[in-house]
Amino acid sequence: MKNSFLYFFFFTLFFTTQAQVLEPVKWSTSVEKISDTEYDLISTAKIDRGWHLYSQSVPENGPIATAFTYDLTKDAELVGNTSEEEGRTVDDPIFNMRIKYFDDAAEFRQRIKVLNNELSIVKGEVEFMVCDDMRCLPPSYIDLNFDLTKAKQISEDNTSASETGGIIDFQNPVKTDADKDIIVTDKQEKESDNTGLWTIFILGIGAGFIALFTPCVFPLIPMTVSFFTKQSKNKSQGVKNAIIYGLCIIIIYVILGTGVVAIFGASAINEFSTSVTFNLLFFIILVIFAVSFLGAFEIMLPQSWANKIDSKADRGGYTGIFFMALALAIVSFSCTGPFVGNIIVLSATKGGLAPMIGMLGFSLALALPFALFAAFPGWLNSLPKSGGWLNTVKVVLGFLELAFAFKFLSQADLVLQLHFLEREVFIAIWIAIFGALAFYLFGKIKLPHDSPLTHISVGRLSLGLIVLSFTIYMIPGLWGAPLNLISAFPPPLDYAESPYGVGNSKTGGGAVLGEAQELPDGAHLLAPHQILAFNDYDKGLAYAKKVGKPIMLDFTGWACVNCRKMEQNVWPDDQVLNMLKNEVVLISLYVDDKRRLEEDEVIESKLRPGKQLKYIGQKWSEFQTIRYKTNTQPFYVLIGHDEENLNDPVGYTPNAQEYLEWMKEGVGAFKE
Repeated sequence: MKNSFLYFFFFTLFFTTQAQVLEPVKWSTSVEKISDTEYDLISTAKIDRGWHLYSQSVPENGPIATAFTYDLTKDAELVGNTSEEEGRTVDDPIFNMRIKYFDDAAEFRQRIKVLNNELSIVKGEVEFMVCDDMRCLPPSYIDLNFDLTKAKQISEDNTSASETGGIIDFQNPVKTDADKDIIVTDKQEKESDNTGLWTIFILGIGAGFIALFTPCVFPLIPMTVSFFTKQSKNKSQGVKNAIIYGLCIIIIYVILGTGVVAIFGASAINEFSTSVTFNLLFFIILVIFAVSFLGAFEIMLPQSWANKIDSKADRGGYTGIFFMALALAIVSFSCTGPFVGNIIVLSATKGGLAPMIGMLGFSLALALPFALFAAFPGWLNSLPKSGGWLNTVKVVLGFLELAFAFKFLSQADLVLQLHFLEREVFIAIWIAIFGALAFYLFGKIKLPHDSPLTHISVGRLSLGLIVLSFTIYMIPGLWGAPLNLISAFPPPLDYAESPYGVGNSKTGGGAVLGEAQELPDGAHLLAPHQILAFNDYDKGLAYAKKVGKPIMLDFTGWACVNCRKMEQNVWPDDQVLNMLKNEVVLISLYVDDKRRLEEDEVIESKLRPGKQLKYIGQKWSEFQTIRYKTNTQPFYVLIGHDEENLNDPVGYTPNAQEYLEWMKEGVGAFKE
């Protein structure tokens, strides 16, 4: 539903990329003298209306973060990190993560300690990305000059800036481009925030209802309800006390969620989801919870806590009811702890108040039955009796916990690019986990605390068949199947030992050949839909001349959302795909490719004299900017062997028929 909405929205906002270089940000510098040896280097960005600049801290797989480098040599040293203003944090609907950015203006400060009194000029560079409501311009690189001789004397607690540097020339920056459609209007920010919190709330409710059917909680429902009905003078008082008991449960868990926000901070929680350390920590925590659910040991809070709280519950009145609720939270922790931990882990991807909202949903579901059964005691007769099925529920949850734990380990591995947990390994682990779960449900595996199994119920058999079917479904993934049902969990297809199947490589005709059959020199193996592609201009041009086909230049970016939309929604069209495979030679040039060029390929920038192009993305970005006078993606150009345009280039074109007509026009011109 979300993807359909976004596609419709972008379709209505369709525009043709103009041949222009956009420059929505201008930078100025200033210096403040803090002491005889310490200075604050201040970089101020003036941002055109409607555009926004990204923070220095951006989650993995998000847009490019703002980054500063300073050329200090031995004359000075950095004191701490570059600080920035508060900015604005939004729940971005495209990247599906919380992202901080700046509107109108932004100020960044870096303190330095001068070691050479003769130092007068400090040089630096800023890399940044800006977006408006329809697109993003990828990272640009701007030189910064800080004149220490014009610094204004200022005290430590005075933070006003004195502008000593003028507006920096922004005429010829090198831009590595990844045109993205970031829709973050105020209305959508609120809608996105609300959607994210509602998701966490619903997940919390679901976790709470599942927790009810664990051995630590389920038996307490009739016992607690019976206690309130018997200890109360009349039915209405019993219902009232049970409702207060439920409210106390909610308060206790919401306080826990509030504590998480208070300790770590609303913004810091969001960073957990992209931190290697915390992803590894979450993995360890979930594995411990999973092993506990499987019966290896019980995770329990100190018994003395339960005894002390239980004694205070005997006081009676509202205070006693509160301590009864607290006693429930402590006694049932061995079962509810993993749920609480999971909610906090999941809420880390949302940040802000998500932990509180998650705990509200969880505690509401946990507390609701106590109030309802107190109001309608007759319903207790319809509850299933406690028994071995409760432990079965717990074990099933343990297997699921164990499977989900590897998602966090995979995240850490992807960030570090260790290739320790590649796609095949991840899928093999899941096959083993869910295969073991299927055997357990069929009664072939017994775990601690399991009751003797004389027969398998219809429900257990049905669940076992579902799990077994799911396990079989995953097996082709070991040989390169996409596994769309679980695409959000394993690493991407290219993060694998054999990205397109064991012993196979991808070719332009859509077939899969063995490794013994060679691809053309420089062929791009990761193009979508098994299209033969190149990511090197010269090699692609040479191949096009060899086979007698025109060339389609695809200026794209790894983080380019509209590029992915074209590849997913337009390129699969039968006629478009046929032309891409058989009528043209595709050369995809990634302008945000952060891989370094080989030493013999490093060249001087024509747009920034004195600077070198060190990265592959910089090379293709400057190539696009100089030749086509544009810096937006996607950008498609059909050229002949003389490298001249066959027709007018186009940008984001979500209408497959229109894109097809453009391709036919260019290919027709080539054949003429």
